[in-house]
Amino acid sequence: MAKRIDEQALHQQHYAEIRDKVASDPYAESLGIRLTKFEETLAEAELVVQDHMVNAYGTAHGAIIFALADHVLSVVSNAHGKAAVGLSTNAQFISPAMPGDLLTARAVETKRNFRVGFYRADVFRGEDIIATVDGVAYRKDQYFVETE
Repeated sequence: MAKRIDEQALHQQHYAEIRDKVASDPYAESLGIRLTKFEETLAEAELVVQDHMVNAYGTAHGAIIFALADHVLSVVSNAHGKAAVGLSTNAQFISPAMPGDLLTARAVETKRNFRVGFYRADVFRGEDIIATVDGVAYRKDQYFVETE
């Protein structure tokens, strides 16, 4: 029988290594997304909407809002040092964002087991929620930190 890994302890023991790994996302960096909080079951990041990030109506493109939410979903689903990839997402766009707006996304883990994790990301403009994204991640066999 395979040895059971204490993922909470793994997160604590390898916090800096895991944080560096999940924060170094070239696509997120190219958009100006900045990770602001990293915990075992929670991640936050922010983004300032730029003029080139708008759609034909002058509001933030849904892909930009989704990218911010997707980044925090990725961070929190990999927070235990176990490689995880997205299986599915469901996004609801509630209100628009404009150039210059500071957006903050917060993702929380709602449930995980050995193979699958369930997560929710909310995107805020100030105190106003502008989007929600529910995500499911497949948790691979591989850990990207030392487990022994």
